[in-house]
Amino acid sequence: MLVLRLLNVVAPAYFLCISLVTFVLQIFLFIPSMFRDPSTTPLFSPALLHGALFLFLSANALGNYVLVIQSSPEDLGKGLNLGEGAEVVADWLDGSRSPGSALPSTHFCRLCARVTQRHDHHCFFTGNCIGSRNMRNFIMFCLYTSLACLDSLVAGMAYISAALSMSFASPLAFLTLLPQSISQFFSGALLSSEMFVILMLYLWLGIGLACAGFCCHQMLLILRGQTRYQVRKGMVVRARPWRENLREVFGKRWLLGLLIPVLNVGSDYRREKEK
Repeated sequence: MLVLRLLNVVAPAYFLCISLVTFVLQIFLFIPSMFRDPSTTPLFSPALLHGALFLFLSANALGNYVLVIQSSPEDLGKGLNLGEGAEVVADWLDGSRSPGSALPSTHFCRLCARVTQRHDHHCFFTGNCIGSRNMRNFIMFCLYTSLACLDSLVAGMAYISAALSMSFASPLAFLTLLPQSISQFFSGALLSSEMFVILMLYLWLGIGLACAGFCCHQMLLILRGQTRYQVRKGMVVRARPWRENLREVFGKRWLLGLLIPVLNVGSDYRREKEK
């Protein structure tokens, strides 16, 4: 438990550090290097278009990340008809209260010390549980993080291609880039800044693929009306049309949440909470 609590603190700090490094590299290294082409007009220059795209992706990723953290799980016993908070904690900790005695898919997280309705999993990179209140923002966070990593990967490859006068036309060029760069770095033929960018390329690739895969898997579970907690516990869910399952998570005005980071707009859950 101590290791998990430590990871719950280190993982968000690691993510914020990677985000800060990515932002600095984009603004002060990749985007200025694109201004070398004087043939394009300033309004439609690749640097400005790429900068606007990166800021859009970064703002959505960071905005949804903050909303996932702010949309905390339910307070103990509040709105869940589970009794007083202290009694609920004691029941969950000593095992006298089973998950079936509460609302369906309700789970008490020892790390958050809170009860989550429609619990999916505990995300260490946000330090928070993912449930009915922040599922939509979590999916948007994974989506825009993967797109921001892809954008940074393409910009980084363009910068390395110009700096080292190499081509990435062959897929093997990217696979062999790291071992060749390590040997060149220790021989003094490669600058430390260029070596750092090359290491970040592989980091962006790994984070982007992981977030994209996680987002796709989460969408499949939503279409089936399931959560990870239900699958792990072998709970049987009532079959419903996939449109209702999507509406429950994303709400009717889903397009607004796709373009800007907002809370669960128009979701059935929030309407029930307001009542």
